[in-house]
Amino acid sequence: MNFEKTFKALGDKNRREILLMLKGGRMSAGEIAENFNMTKATLSYHLSLLKDAGLVIDTREKNFIYYSLNASVFEELVGNILNFIEGDGNEKKDDI
Repeated sequence: MNFEKTFKALGDKNRREILLMLKGGRMSAGEIAENFNMTKATLSYHLSLLKDAGLVIDTREKNFIYYSLNASVFEELVGNILNFIEGDGNEKKDDI
């Protein structure tokens, strides 16, 4: 997991809103765009950052790209945070 990419992606309100929408199931870029007042290029940028961070997965079907939430990244992130909080302080830097 690349924490820098993950936290950068989570640092933007619009991207967090996209993730919350995807909790309800996969959506096409067009369906996501209906909920925002932004250009296609801006939405594409946000989706690209989310995908690059591993937070979303895209699937191509004919002329559409569908996006879905990648819950395993969130599970890994929470696990690392809990390890940091509950750890005994002797973890190696690479473990966190």
